[in-house]
Amino acid sequence: MPQELVQAEEAIAQIAAGRIVVVIDEEGREGAGDLVVAAEAASSEVVNFMAHHGRGFISLAMTPERCDELELPLLPRRGAAQHELAFTSSIEAREGVTTGISAADRARTIAVAADPAHAAADIVRPGHV
Repeated sequence: MPQELVQAEEAIAQIAAGRIVVVIDEEGREGAGDLVVAAEAASSEVVNFMAHHGRGFISLAMTPERCDELELPLLPRRGAAQHELAFTSSIEAREGVTTGISAADRARTIAVAADPAHAAADIVRPGHV
């Protein structure tokens, strides 16, 4: 897998092409990197790669409007810094998953949450995404 630093525009193009990119924190932050892929490209193989190599949370970025459509409340943020992310409760697809922890189940949850044809009734809380 090629490793090179690219500008934001190139990273966005790579994501749009279905590739995984590593987004590195700005200077002065924790210095961590996040594996980022478009929801449409989040297959079970990709989710497995992210879980194995990223070793962190499998998260899904959504617009505030989509969070409202899925009736996902923001978690309380006590003492959060300005740059910290806002999270909702974790979710799981209502159908098509088993325990929810497998890469296939997480990929299914991501697909359901990202698809505007699905509604709040199609997910449950808490979950593994």
